[in-house]
Amino acid sequence: MTRLFFIRHGKTIWNLEGRYQGAKGDSELLPESHTEIKMLANYLKNEKFEKIYCSPIKRAFVTASELARALPQELAVEKNIGLSEFNLGEMEGMLFTDVAKKFPRELDAFRNHPDVYNAKNISGESFQELFSRMTPIIQRICKEHPNGNVIIVSHGAALCAEIRHLLGYSLEDLRKAGGLSNTSTTILKTNDAVNFDCLEWNKTDYLNRKLDQSDTV
Repeated sequence: MTRLFFIRHGKTIWNLEGRYQGAKGDSELLPESHTEIKMLANYLKNEKFEKIYCSPIKRAFVTASELARALPQELAVEKNIGLSEFNLGEMEGMLFTDVAKKFPRELDAFRNHPDVYNAKNISGESFQELFSRMTPIIQRICKEHPNGNVIIVSHGAALCAEIRHLLGYSLEDLRKAGGLSNTSTTILKTNDAVNFDCLEWNKTDYLNRKLDQSDTV
């Protein structure tokens, strides 16, 4: 059995500002996020892991690297571009409030109705395109670690969509059960890299603070 520990990167300046980062935008982690990565490591310290995989985007790579240093065992960190955040096209770098004014339909569909989201309207990436690049990577990781635990550090929107896709959610229902918070842990298990069960969803209690709206996408 493979257990996948999906980690959303630490909170960034743009997360706090309510600004879309996407695959090409990026900002620095908040100072407190480095402490929260250590809290995450303390939560995970009793698990035995085989490897850490991560998005190459800085906010995810820094989170993965700091997590690797904070864990008690020595772990390699492997970057894979297929684990990057959604390409959000023209929305990247914009405040949510400005996106709501300029692209109201696209924003509402992306957040609440993935089945009617038209990524072409913003020169972005569709949900199906995301699944096409992420799912084979997850399946390969499972096949390379058929009897072990691995950590995957990626991004809120991409992980939320991909994890629910792995669990068999329809596109219409992809966002109905809420999103993922910064520095959260979601755990899936699988025996065949095809059928997945969720053991934990968006676990954040180890952060010892009350989350606010800017924490979750």
